[in-house]
Amino acid sequence: MTTLYGCNLVKESPLIDIQKELNATIGEFAGVKTALDYGDPIREHIETRKSVTVFDISHMGRIHVVGKDSHKLLNYLIAKDLEKSRDFSMFGPTAFLNEKGGFKDDVMLYRISIDEWLIVCNAVNRSKIYTWLVQWIDKLKLNDVKVHDVTEKLAMIAVQGPRALEVMTRIAQKPLENLKPLQFLKDMEFPEIGRVFIISRSGWTGEDGFEVIGDVDTIRKLFRYLVTEFNVIPAGLIARDSLRIEMGYCLYDNEIHEDITPIEARYWVFDEKKRGYVGEEAIRRKLREGVEMVRYGLRVKKGIRFIPRKGYRILIEDVEIGYVTSGTYSPILDRAIAQGYINVRYALPGLRVLIEIRGKTFEARITDFPFIQK
Repeated sequence: MTTLYGCNLVKESPLIDIQKELNATIGEFAGVKTALDYGDPIREHIETRKSVTVFDISHMGRIHVVGKDSHKLLNYLIAKDLEKSRDFSMFGPTAFLNEKGGFKDDVMLYRISIDEWLIVCNAVNRSKIYTWLVQWIDKLKLNDVKVHDVTEKLAMIAVQGPRALEVMTRIAQKPLENLKPLQFLKDMEFPEIGRVFIISRSGWTGEDGFEVIGDVDTIRKLFRYLVTEFNVIPAGLIARDSLRIEMGYCLYDNEIHEDITPIEARYWVFDEKKRGYVGEEAIRRKLREGVEMVRYGLRVKKGIRFIPRKGYRILIEDVEIGYVTSGTYSPILDRAIAQGYINVRYALPGLRVLIEIRGKTFEARITDFPFIQK
C-alpha cells in the first residue's frame, strides 16, 4: 500500500512570509520559491564559516517509509549496506542508482527504527524518488511497506557554523554536545517553541551544525526565534551553494545525474562489498574497465575577475580536456573556484589549464577537494 501526500510540487517555501519580512531576495530553485539571499551572500557565507547562520531548506524532499518490508526495499535500492545502519542515526550520504549505475539521487536516510525511515532527497527529484520507491514495491511484491511524501506536512531548517552548538543548546535548554555527527533525536521539546519531529547533528556546509524537521508552525517559530532572539544571521541558497563548492560537495543536475556514476564523480556513496542492489553490475563493470572522465576542482588564478559557470570548456592549449559543472567566488580563498569533469589522462592536481568562454580563456589549476581544510 502506498500513499502520496501533496503530489504537486511545492510552489513556495512554507517560511516565505518570514523571508520576505527579512527582505530576502526571492527566487526559484527546483520549482520552489525561496530565499536566494538576505542582501549580502558573501557576508552570509563568512558568517557561516566564522559564527552561525540559519538556512531554510524546506525545499528538500522528505519521504517517510514504514513497515516490516521497508528495510528490504531500501537495502535493495540503496548503494550502501543498510546492515551498517543504527537507530537514531543518519545513514549516508548514499544514493539511489539506476540500472546503468547513474544517480537517480543522492540522499540521506534517517533510521528511526528497522521498520521506519525518513528519506531526505533533493527537491528536483522528489517526485522521481517517490515513484521509484512505489515501482519497486510492486516489482518486489512487498506487502508490508508504506511510502508517504511528507514534504508539505513538514518544514526543515539548518543552523550552521562554529557557534551552532552554543545557540541550539541555549534554545533547547539542555546539553546537545552528546549528540554526535549524524545522530538525531526524535520528538524533542523546545521550551519556548514546541515539539520538533527530528533534530540532527548534520548539515551541508562543512561546518558543525544542526538540521531540524518539524511541522510548519513549529519550524516557523524556531526560525523567527533564532533570528530575533539570538541574532542569528539568515542565509540563502547563494551562500549555501558557495559553501558546498568550497567543500567539494556535489549538486544534482550539475556534478551528478542519471548519466554519471559514483566512479566518475569520485563520490563514495556505495559499498564495494555489497551485493544485490540496483546498479551493482554497472558499478562493478566501471570498476573493472575504468572511466574516461573524473570530477576534480579548479582554482582560478588569484586576482582574475571571472566566475566559471556550468558548461564552460576546460583546455590545455587548444585541446579540450573537460567541462565545468559549477563555480563560485570563494570569500575564504578570495578567488574563483569550480568543479568539473576532466579526462583521466589530464587529471593531475597542480596541472595548469585554461577555462574558455566565448573565445576568452582564464588560467586555473586542477586541485582536489576540499578547497578549504576544516
